Amino acid sequence: MMHTVSNTLVSLDEIRRAAAKLRGIAVRTPLLPSDALETLCGVPVFLKPEMLQRGGAFKFRGAYWYVSQLSPAERAKGLVAPSSGNHGGAVALAAKLYGVPATVVMPTTASRAKREGAERLGARVVFEGTTTAERMARAREICEREGATLVPPYDDATIIAGQGTIGLEIGEDLPDVGMVLVAVGGGGLSAGIAAAVKQLAPAVRVIAVEPEGSPKLSRAREAGEPVTIASNPNGLADGLLAVRVGALNFEHHQSFVDDVVTVPDAALPRAMRFLLDRHKLVAEPSGAIAVAAILEGIVKPLPRTVCVLSGGNVEWDGLEALLSGVEDSQQGNGTRGAR
Repeated sequence: MMHTVSNTLVSLDEIRRAAAKLRGIAVRTPLLPSDALETLCGVPVFLKPEMLQRGGAFKFRGAYWYVSQLSPAERAKGLVAPSSGNHGGAVALAAKLYGVPATVVMPTTASRAKREGAERLGARVVFEGTTTAERMARAREICEREGATLVPPYDDATIIAGQGTIGLEIGEDLPDVGMVLVAVGGGGLSAGIAAAVKQLAPAVRVIAVEPEGSPKLSRAREAGEPVTIASNPNGLADGLLAVRVGALNFEHHQSFVDDVVTVPDAALPRAMRFLLDRHKLVAEPSGAIAVAAILEGIVKPLPRTVCVLSGGNVEWDGLEALLSGVEDSQQGNGTRGAR
């Protein structure tokens, strides 16, 4: 696989510039060794817990870097974020830090944790449909009517560079990393992490993980270009239910991602419970999907594998409902599969 960077792909220098801006503002999340996963798999496995990031998810990195690159006049007009939840909370936080107004366009199915999280940060929350396209159309309409500035959720080079700072930290904290597992929704997180990791160490395997109910990257790789899947995908991983991977993100995936796997919904609560019981980490379903891929035997980890836990924005009622059917002794199904 080629790892040269074309003019359209985010460079390591761009990711480093984002990291410099985020230093002291975003949390540099730790790389935690997972003794529990090492016991199951027989190789060292590490967790990158982005639920410890400001706003409870990785999204703050890209949102703040993007907002910081706007002119004061553009920021002052107000920010608008189409979002399933976490991007909206991240933009709301960035807007609060800059002292400017924010509007978040969420789906009508948004979780209470994500809705109230944005509202607590001072954002106005507007509801529109259930798909990415519906939210984006409403966000653009608000921008046109109010003169506000759109902050895109994932298909943008600046956003990709911000999210790529996670990959930069992984490479710095674990120079001999062997594999990275990362969730994919619209693809900004996976594009950024893959770009950083592969440009630092081309031999590292990067595996994208998506829910079975929304296999947009799998379908795109089969077709050789982004394709739109079912207009209203269902699933527990609400942050990963985009119907189409971003075009720029897909370019990064084609250059830097080695494989993509899908995980069934039933595996997500088991992984959430595993992370809670063994590591005292609260992950939302989207945030647990990388670990689920290992527990279910879908991916066989290499020595020094890193699982990126993308977020933990789930309220108590939702967490209790998701975990109520998971057995106390749940430890996954080993590593019966391989990739």
